[in-house]
Amino acid sequence: MRFNYKKNRPWIENLSIITQLGLTMVGCILFCFFIGRYLDRSLGTKGIFVAVFTLLGVIGGGVVVYRQILEITEQKEDNNHSDDGID
Repeated sequence: MRFNYKKNRPWIENLSIITQLGLTMVGCILFCFFIGRYLDRSLGTKGIFVAVFTLLGVIGGGVVVYRQILEITEQKEDNNHSDDGID
């Protein structure tokens, strides 16, 4: 039994998009978390920078993911219009 890529292509493409969005969000949050952790340890504060930077990571990650979603939907709309023959 072989995997039929042509039959499962839309499903695989959607899975890859969701994975990309999830990893982007997690990456932004973790990056900001570790910056906050470093600042807290360096400055001797007790978690204020972790909280602030984690919140900034969530907001920044949300903005980046939103922009990626807009870009993906615009590409799909452009592909649909080019398939229809409408320019």
